[in-house]
Amino acid sequence: MIGRITGMLAAKQPPQVLVDVNGIGYEIDVPMSTFYNLPAIGEKVSLLTHLAIREDAHLLYGFGSDIERAAFRELLKVSGIGAKTALSVLSGMSVNDLSVAIAEQEIGRIVKVPGIGKKTAERLLLELKGKPVFAGAIAGEPGRTPVSDDVRQALLALGYNDKEASAAMHKLPPELPVSEAIRQALKLLSKG
Repeated sequence: MIGRITGMLAAKQPPQVLVDVNGIGYEIDVPMSTFYNLPAIGEKVSLLTHLAIREDAHLLYGFGSDIERAAFRELLKVSGIGAKTALSVLSGMSVNDLSVAIAEQEIGRIVKVPGIGKKTAERLLLELKGKPVFAGAIAGEPGRTPVSDDVRQALLALGYNDKEASAAMHKLPPELPVSEAIRQALKLLSKG
């Protein structure tokens, strides 16, 4: 099993990166949360990995933290969830947000992830409830409400990175409805 890869970041094209390790290039699929925190091309990078061996391919998945990789592995155990869907879940929400959704059994947060329907979300919530990986959720994270999560997800879906989305959201009044908050955040980002 390949547990970690350290080398030079040779290329990055979401959701895949190419890491050069002593002349060997490893193609690694990563969630967007990891992708946004990668260094510039040509710099050293270290990713925790998960190797999936299929009949037709050996695939590497990379993560910036232990908790992300552990969450990915738990998602793979859910019936009907494959590696691409698990990456999509981790790209669409942080491990903490997923933990909160599981703890509070909030199906609405899960179905917002592309590729997750109501039945899959229900199964995911049922099968992941009580798993140690998702036990440390911070439900009342300061400044984070369901509205701000919706705004963040919309900005990420439009191609902004997490830092840009956070910077714009900090400048918004907290009581705005989602649609108006998105509109104002886009105005702020277009000026930026």
